[in-house]
Amino acid sequence: MRIFAIGDIHGGLKALIQVLNKIEVKDEDTLVFMGDYVDGWSESAQVIQFLIELSQKINCVFIKGNHDVWCENWLRSEDVNSVWYIHGGKETMESYASFSSDEKKEHLEFFENMPLYHIDDENRLFVHAGFTSMHGVKKEVFKETFYFDRTLWEMALTMDSNIKEDSLLYPKRLKHYKEIYIGHTPTTNFNSDMPMHVANVWNIDTGAAFKGKVSAMNLNSKDVFQSDNLPALYPNEKGRNKD
Repeated sequence: MRIFAIGDIHGGLKALIQVLNKIEVKDEDTLVFMGDYVDGWSESAQVIQFLIELSQKINCVFIKGNHDVWCENWLRSEDVNSVWYIHGGKETMESYASFSSDEKKEHLEFFENMPLYHIDDENRLFVHAGFTSMHGVKKEVFKETFYFDRTLWEMALTMDSNIKEDSLLYPKRLKHYKEIYIGHTPTTNFNSDMPMHVANVWNIDTGAAFKGKVSAMNLNSKDVFQSDNLPALYPNEKGRNKD
């Protein structure tokens, strides 16, 4: 059985389909999506519809990201969060123009059922952003941390590579899990268009919201499958780029 972690999509349905075709998904595979399915490119609603239909055929886990929370709140109340609007929300709202009320209700239920984190049988943690509790995700006090935190990744980046897991200096947060998979913070911010690995943390967000790609990683082999750069797939759009 193969397990893949798939990074942030941000409305890039064409990129998602490219990646799944490269993986050559099989019925027995498991796909763990790291969140942020919407906001950026023009096909956010279409991404959600595609994922709903995919989950009827393939075993999927859909982690909830911060952009998904914003979209969920809008679908529930139609209130427009001003921060969300300028960070891809406008394009997401436009993508729903042709969707019926019943379809929107189905999408709302899909968002509501997303877990904030997932721990698999091999004690691998999947979470959109991070967590702050030294005792692990089950002791986290504020659920917003799961989809907004950047301190976990920042801590991993600044670790001395010579510090071993049995050292008192090794961060307690990291000791709870065999591996930790996150999205949320684009690796393109660190001049990498590939997933990044520090300590036991893997960052799978390769900047699809901006000028990067959607990435998928085979958790056992660590092989990476990627789409084209998103601006090439949506040449008449800006995504979340300012220019």
